[in-house]
Amino acid sequence: MRTILGLTGSIGMGKSTTAQMFRDRGVPVWDADATVHKLYAPDGPAPKLLEAAFPGSVQADGHVDRAHLRKLIGEDASVLDRINSIIHPLVAEDRAAFLADTEGLVVLDVPLLFETDGHAYCDKVAVVSVDAEIQRDRVLSRGTMTEKDLENILKRQTPDAEKRARADYIIDTSSMDVAQDAVDRIIAELT
Repeated sequence: MRTILGLTGSIGMGKSTTAQMFRDRGVPVWDADATVHKLYAPDGPAPKLLEAAFPGSVQADGHVDRAHLRKLIGEDASVLDRINSIIHPLVAEDRAAFLADTEGLVVLDVPLLFETDGHAYCDKVAVVSVDAEIQRDRVLSRGTMTEKDLENILKRQTPDAEKRARADYIIDTSSMDVAQDAVDRIIAELT
């Protein structure tokens, strides 16, 4: 028997760290972000498909030109939907292969779980969460995005309060000890 736990949370909430806690306890974890990175690699299927749909979106070395795609999305919001229609079926194939090879408790680490209706194929959902100020500090301390970038990302994500309301479990990541205790309790309950 398999139990699928969806793990989600907005940017900067500590989802990747929490997913690693499950891995460290021997729970198989499928990572949507890692899958997308694999698909976008020069030898993955995404570059050819994206280049066909958006000429000029792949560099000479085979890497997807994300800046070019962001520019296209900025000019026409429907471009994001078209990109998603190309990438999401590939992600779904990878997820299905992972699930076919696992049993017992498994975790699907999906940042946009609610936004993509991914919660529909999960038995339970855990949301990682922290205070908005901690979230902001975490994201901006990475040095890879601005306040405006963060604001734009948060506009596309289901608000944290709504995620928390829809979750079976809430994992507070303001303290790693508290988060680990929550992970241990979830594992004990679901296995």
